[in-house]
Amino acid sequence: MDSSDCWLNPESRNDGGMIEHYLAARRELEAEGSPLAVMTIELRGAPTRVFAAAPPHMRFFWELAAAHGDNDYLVYEDERYTYAEVHAQVRKLVAHLSANGVKRHDRVALAMRNYPEWVVGYWAVVSMGAAVVGMNAWWTAPEMEYALNDSVPTAFIGDDERLERLAQLDPRPDMHVIAVRSDRVPAGGTSWQQVMATDDPGALPAVDIDPDDDATIFYTSGTTGFPKGAQLTNRGSVTNVLNLVAMTTAMTMAEQKAIAAGDVEPPKEVPAALPPVFMAPTPLFHVTACNCLLHPATASGAKFVLMYKWDPGRALELIERERVTNFSGVPTMSRELLLHPDWATRDTSSLQGMGGGGAALQPDLVHKIAGALKNGAPSTGYGMTETHGIITANGARFFIAKPESCGPLVPTLEGKLVDEDGNDLPPGPDTVGVLCVRGGVTIKGYLNRPEATAETIKDGWLNTGDIARIDVDGFIYLVDRAKDMVIRGGENVYCSEVETAIYHHDAVAEAAVFGIPDERLGEEVAAAVVLQPGKTVGEDELRKFLAKSIAKHKIPSRIWFRTEPLPRNANGKFVKRDLRKELIGE
Repeated sequence: MDSSDCWLNPESRNDGGMIEHYLAARRELEAEGSPLAVMTIELRGAPTRVFAAAPPHMRFFWELAAAHGDNDYLVYEDERYTYAEVHAQVRKLVAHLSANGVKRHDRVALAMRNYPEWVVGYWAVVSMGAAVVGMNAWWTAPEMEYALNDSVPTAFIGDDERLERLAQLDPRPDMHVIAVRSDRVPAGGTSWQQVMATDDPGALPAVDIDPDDDATIFYTSGTTGFPKGAQLTNRGSVTNVLNLVAMTTAMTMAEQKAIAAGDVEPPKEVPAALPPVFMAPTPLFHVTACNCLLHPATASGAKFVLMYKWDPGRALELIERERVTNFSGVPTMSRELLLHPDWATRDTSSLQGMGGGGAALQPDLVHKIAGALKNGAPSTGYGMTETHGIITANGARFFIAKPESCGPLVPTLEGKLVDEDGNDLPPGPDTVGVLCVRGGVTIKGYLNRPEATAETIKDGWLNTGDIARIDVDGFIYLVDRAKDMVIRGGENVYCSEVETAIYHHDAVAEAAVFGIPDERLGEEVAAAVVLQPGKTVGEDELRKFLAKSIAKHKIPSRIWFRTEPLPRNANGKFVKRDLRKELIGE
């Protein structure tokens, strides 16, 4: 099934004809001659859907953004930078990195919070034809060390907290370090202030960037206890931006078609057009903020509002002050905004879209957002690091009509359902299976992990690990996860990684990690532990032990100690469903 196929049965619908208008809009947008026309090429040995007129690389978007000159680009707390100012910073950083040995195909690690320097670093590195290594800011020193040894970056740009952790590791004399907002400048390194004090070279150097060159290495938690470096290409990153444009445009066109056909009433009031302003409440080292917010914001000349850390009260202040039009975080953030006492007193009338991804938006939240926004509508995107961003998108009338669905596939993806052995399942609205997708946004592979790549991607088909069904209109519904994973506030936590860390404690005999419901975060990490005979350890002691090797968000918030063995199936595997039912009643 490709993005435009579905099992049509108009009589089964109750949507005022909106779905038919939407499908018609998609056909127009993807047809030959359209700016968003889709074609099929062979890529890495598999037929692959791509946009026929796609720009060749991410540098194209950055060069295009120069036209926005003195318009606001980055806002961080009370700091404000125009497009022209950031372009000058990017040119200086490119000159400095080049002088310190960074060239095409090299890698540069960005390790910091959502500072403006992260954005400058990103555009400088991709404009050189090098790849950004997005370092998770919450990693401990050992986790950071693993990623650095795996990706071997030529340069490291980090803030004070990350530099403190870097100092705990053996120094890499071949890695140039730039210190951001820190006096902690290692020997042979330099400070950001020193780089920015140099003369503006006036132009970016020419470089030949191939569409399939790596643009980013983003690490995903690994099922074997080690994270995997997903290789996100220039082609995939560009394609994700155009998929976002296509999905938004199709919904707008469908609305216009429905009004013209008399199937829906035109809006009584058309809100005044506002300049686009995006807010990034989630970390830039994930595709949600980087690929699905920073990229389209930059390509459209929008203002981009950064947050040091998530705080709903502060977010509401910034939404009012900066007239934010697009808010996209994890679902718990939207819920916390609506529940915050300042929601009623802050001016949020600029918001045109609110929702996000990283986890499913609960149906009740969809309707709450729809009722709370004066001039906007709820929206969501389901996606993965391995697809450079979104796989599906749902919003506006379609989301309100189908709040349980994450939407239809983007234009450049085909989709199918398979059984647990990988066999194709027959298409149909009652078929449930593991969702596999193929198209121009699937990653090249996992860095230095050919076996993991071959296991996840076969003949171009990416196994998402999510169990789904697809309705008569082609809208996808996520049913469950095939992967042993917890999604905590939008962060993927693989249970085996946490179990591996727990087993390093010499008092532990058995451990099983699983997710439990949490009203704020969606899920929390929990563990059931059986200790060695004669050994003792308490919850706090075990958490302190785990803090030495895994990031804080992976440490179980609930730990149950048991005297009897954990339940097992016939194959000897722990039955976590039975554990959950026994411990929390579900």
